[in-house]
Amino acid sequence: MSTITERRFVARACLFAVALASIGADAFAREAAAKFGFGTRPSEAEIGRFFSPLPDGRGMPQGSGSVLEGKSVYQQQCASCHGEKLQGGIGDRLIGGRGTLVNADPRKAPIKTVESYWPYATTLFDYVKRAMPLTAPGSLTDDQVYALTAYILFEANIVADDVIMNAETLPKVVMPNVDGFMPDHRPEHFPPVAKTPHQSLGIVK
Repeated sequence: MSTITERRFVARACLFAVALASIGADAFAREAAAKFGFGTRPSEAEIGRFFSPLPDGRGMPQGSGSVLEGKSVYQQQCASCHGEKLQGGIGDRLIGGRGTLVNADPRKAPIKTVESYWPYATTLFDYVKRAMPLTAPGSLTDDQVYALTAYILFEANIVADDVIMNAETLPKVVMPNVDGFMPDHRPEHFPPVAKTPHQSLGIVK
């Protein structure tokens, strides 16, 4: 058997082995699904819980909320962890800290809050919607999350007390630290938008 023939034989054997492994994996998956209930197709409601809106508002859900409504939700759902005045406690401090991220005094530790650190208001909605409250993440309605977002931004002196937060108004909020981040200078390290999950989820048109 020549060297070239040997290589072809080995290559074909490898491909055959991979094919068998694939078939075996599929059979194992089917067996596991039947025995343990693994591999069930998620419902539309389950898929709807997972989203990540873009800074310009693409992907934001319908709904709205006011500062007053948000205060009520905060007192019921958030104050026990984040403090009555958003000063922190078991959970993180939410407001204050402007100007503390960069300073020349080593005795002054940076204070990272929604107000001092986060560059986009849509991030606040995204995080609260997916991760809060700690004991029941994902349990808040979109209206409640909009209202909470309005209340926190009001307490941070970013929006007025009469603001109504929704998919149109939230992305227009200018955060105090919006210029505190620099764009990555290596665009070649990131896939084009058309190949990101945002495209397949219909967030990017």
